Amino acid sequence: MSIPFTNPLPVPVLGFCAYSGTGKTTLLKQLIPELNRRGVKLAVIKHAHHNFDVDIPGKDSYEMRKAGARQMLVASHVRWALMTEEAVDGDPQLPHLLKQIEADKVDMVLVEGFKKLELPKIELHRAAHGKPFIHTHDDNILAVACCDETQLPAEITRLDLNNISEIADFVQHYATNWQTEAVTMPIVPACELSSENTSSVAQGIGHILSRVSPITVSETVNLDEMDNRVLAKDTISPVDVPQQTNSAMDGYAFALSASHAEYQLVGEVLAGHGYAGTLRPGQAVRIMTGAPLPAGADTVQPRELACETGEMVTFSGELKAGQHVRLAGEDIAKGATALEAGTRLEAAEIGLLASLGTASASVVRKPVVAVFSTGDEVSQPGQALAEHCIYDSNRYTIKSMARRLGCEVIDLGIIEDSEAALEAALIQASDNADVIISSGGVSVGNADFIKTVLARIGKINFWRINMRPGRPLAFGQIGDALFFGLPGNPVAVMVSFLQFVQPALRKLAGENCWENSFIPAITDEKLRSRTGRTEFLRGIYRMGIDGQLHVATTGAQGSGMLSSMVKGNCLIIIAEETDSVAPGERVFIQPFANLL
Repeated sequence: MSIPFTNPLPVPVLGFCAYSGTGKTTLLKQLIPELNRRGVKLAVIKHAHHNFDVDIPGKDSYEMRKAGARQMLVASHVRWALMTEEAVDGDPQLPHLLKQIEADKVDMVLVEGFKKLELPKIELHRAAHGKPFIHTHDDNILAVACCDETQLPAEITRLDLNNISEIADFVQHYATNWQTEAVTMPIVPACELSSENTSSVAQGIGHILSRVSPITVSETVNLDEMDNRVLAKDTISPVDVPQQTNSAMDGYAFALSASHAEYQLVGEVLAGHGYAGTLRPGQAVRIMTGAPLPAGADTVQPRELACETGEMVTFSGELKAGQHVRLAGEDIAKGATALEAGTRLEAAEIGLLASLGTASASVVRKPVVAVFSTGDEVSQPGQALAEHCIYDSNRYTIKSMARRLGCEVIDLGIIEDSEAALEAALIQASDNADVIISSGGVSVGNADFIKTVLARIGKINFWRINMRPGRPLAFGQIGDALFFGLPGNPVAVMVSFLQFVQPALRKLAGENCWENSFIPAITDEKLRSRTGRTEFLRGIYRMGIDGQLHVATTGAQGSGMLSSMVKGNCLIIIAEETDSVAPGERVFIQPFANLL
């Protein structure tokens, strides 16, 4: 029998339920760090079916609690814990437990257990355990995470129990929808939009990625066409790499297992050649780097540690069996996976494919991105600038970043301020592109007609993201194409592209090993922000004389100042809960790498 549940918190609560032994705790131990990596702050409540202690006999807190303290709060500079002695009949009350959570410190709460509550839940199921399903008598099951052998009705959302990334996508999608149900509408007047209708950066990314399905169409291209493409199938090595056991040094090859004071020189082995015979104990050959090791040899001594006298050679320095020898297949064994599907092919990967003798490979079709600008105030570069107008820079930065991600770009140009023209262009773009990107005209409360058209022909959400620069964001679908409406300020466009469009395009292209790089650095100046939003400052990082990365801002940080992006090589990220960072403290930076 289900028990009604009311969530008392302003953050979503999601349960995980299963019969004992299914692996709830194992799953959560993997899911929690994955969600943390994506920036989701979590609280977790676990239902224990037995008495338990959270501290250790002999500790002061334990002894004071056992002495009769009903509540024991212990605190240090890194954590605090409240232990309460409270016997109840039956199960503990989840709403009461939830009220103990500091909701302003977390994005959502995960609950293990409480399967009898009418709580939104993910069910875990393993067919081998032979246990009955929970979803058959619990309408609050949102999805079932199960093994391949589990048979489910078509209407039940199925998750792979062993695919933590897929489960994390689902959890983020649920959390984002829970928080943003009130803003899934085409237009919201600014006066009606409260802070409760905003999303964090992590929630925005999670919601977007949950709606992106990788392209499944592939094509075969040759080595010279592979640059920046994404591999569609695993590459299985047809050979051992290296193919023969060979020398890692210019030097002398011999058998150390039969140690001698001096060795007789019986030949020379050059790269690309071999030694026909078998070395006997006490014999050695000169050998070049990459040359195959003769039969009978097991060790190489570098040339600089050897001394030839006539036909004999002696060695100095340490000798260790197997030194300076590269074994056949030690890099990649024949039949092993050399590169996995979903790998973006850059210089090293293409070189590896060439080293296997691979002349062509199957790659994912390039994502097609359509880009346009709107507004009578926007002028085309190269033309005379009309009074009160600006040149269109956003379209060109978006196109450049999309191309650097391996996309094919359709430039729709500047679309005139006409509902009919915009609607026709968007419908045509949705037929020809996987993604449509515009900039400007999507701010909540903005009177531009673009929102009217989008509401009529697509399913678009307008959000306020708790970030600066780049607060307004629109995301949704027009036909089969994803739509991104980015803010209008030039820097905000680029920052929003990096945070939201980039991961979507990489997932769309089938890239499965990518994640944004955030690197710790020491700030050389005081940084200011405002709590409740993520701040992205343009910065310049460098290696300090102390051997650590240091960073400073590029100066003025106006969201219309493209020069701050030109001067910078990274974004400095100030988290939502931080209002200032003092010189010498650590921050995280996001390097531009080669995308900008």
